[in-house]
Amino acid sequence: MADELAMKRALIIMQVRSGQLTVDEGAEKLGVSRKTYYEWEKKALAGMMDALLNGEAGRPEVSQEDPEKENLKKRLAEAEKELCVARESIHVRRVLDMYEAKLAKDARRDGKKKPT
Repeated sequence: MADELAMKRALIIMQVRSGQLTVDEGAEKLGVSRKTYYEWEKKALAGMMDALLNGEAGRPEVSQEDPEKENLKKRLAEAEKELCVARESIHVRRVLDMYEAKLAKDARRDGKKKPT
């Protein structure tokens, strides 16, 4: 129904623009005031101009990606962050273990020294 109404409006606007109808006749056929007719005509012509502008060369980019693919990309990015944190944690744990081992070794060595 909305498509039929839009087509009727477009047809009447084209008839007025081509001189087949006057603005008063077009507004009357559409059941609107002259002011409303002119607003619709302005919108229609602006829309036509936008539609006829030169676009960029080549195929248009695909704006819609597969939702499952997007979800997998998001999960992969999260997993990579978690992996990075885990690797850093392992590195820190190894450094701490080495430090504790050195402290224990130093404590044993200090304990073996004879008092002077």
